[in-house]
Amino acid sequence: MSKLPSQKLLSIGELARITGASVRSIRHYDEHGLLASVRASNGYRMFPEKATTQVRQIQRMIATGFTIDDIRAFPDCMLLIEGARSCDQISDVQRKRLETIDRQIADLERRRARLLKTLSEGAIPPVE
Repeated sequence: MSKLPSQKLLSIGELARITGASVRSIRHYDEHGLLASVRASNGYRMFPEKATTQVRQIQRMIATGFTIDDIRAFPDCMLLIEGARSCDQISDVQRKRLETIDRQIADLERRRARLLKTLSEGAIPPVE
């Protein structure tokens, strides 16, 4: 991996402790190019301090329903500034994600209604 500018580096464990993310998640983000790391002489991953902001931003985006692939397509500014406002470039992605979530909610509501009907009638209703 490329050499990072001279600054304090964090071990993956330190980064996990600071951000509350799991070591496994941090490895996953790194493997998908969302974080920059270097290998220490012992082979361990080391991260620049700015990775704390990046990990927190990634966590926020995932909690909003975005996938790793979605996040990889976002402008770098979205990862480098904690609490960064959405850029115009991702508005379409956000709208599509919202449409997906709305479809999932509608599907879950239909399933819930079927299950309630099953419980009240004692039989599984036919598929409509």
